[in-house]
Amino acid sequence: MARLARLTLRDHLHCVSQMGANKQLIFTNASDYQYFLELLRRVASSQNVAIHAYVLLPSAFYLLATPANDDGLPKLMQSMGRDYVRYYNRLHNRTGTLWSGRYRSTLIEPNRYLLPCMTCLDLLPVTERLVNDASDYPWSSYGHQAGVRHDKLISTHPLVWRLGNTPFDREAGYVATVQAGVAPSIEFAFFSAVRSGWPLGDAAFEASLQGLTDRRIRKKKVGRPATAV
Repeated sequence: MARLARLTLRDHLHCVSQMGANKQLIFTNASDYQYFLELLRRVASSQNVAIHAYVLLPSAFYLLATPANDDGLPKLMQSMGRDYVRYYNRLHNRTGTLWSGRYRSTLIEPNRYLLPCMTCLDLLPVTERLVNDASDYPWSSYGHQAGVRHDKLISTHPLVWRLGNTPFDREAGYVATVQAGVAPSIEFAFFSAVRSGWPLGDAAFEASLQGLTDRRIRKKKVGRPATAV
């Protein structure tokens, strides 16, 4: 079966992820995390890709991003994949690939899913038992959204501004959003979409995307077509 072609559309929200090969570590110390984030900041700026949220785990990373051009996100991921591996192999005296195949990407309906998806990313370090609370993890964008620190990498998505009229209100609103968590069904839908590449959104959102691409937006139903009586 041919694998699903990635779909990237300018001015649309995407979630992209990349895993270490065989779940191997891709970050082993603070310097690795810091180098990756600074590299991401430079490449995102050069490719006109707005990074709204991220989480870096020891063996994987996730980004929520909006590219200004159709080829911005693929070029960003290609550059990151190449340049970070070069850095990592040189520093850790290794050779060969670091990644588990190609990166994964899906389109997200922002009005319905932006904040739930951001929450899923911020809670991943807790789910993975790396920390007890999202605020304890230094390698995600949670600290920026919660007002703990300023992150030059982050371009705040317009929908986040709806959380409050002042920075304090927005930060408090975001903290409350993450503390409330997300329904298991939404969490499952989000990570399933990231793994599969099928968009995450309602029928109207899918229809709007289908008008912009020749690639199928919906997964074909399994089984024989119904027979007319």
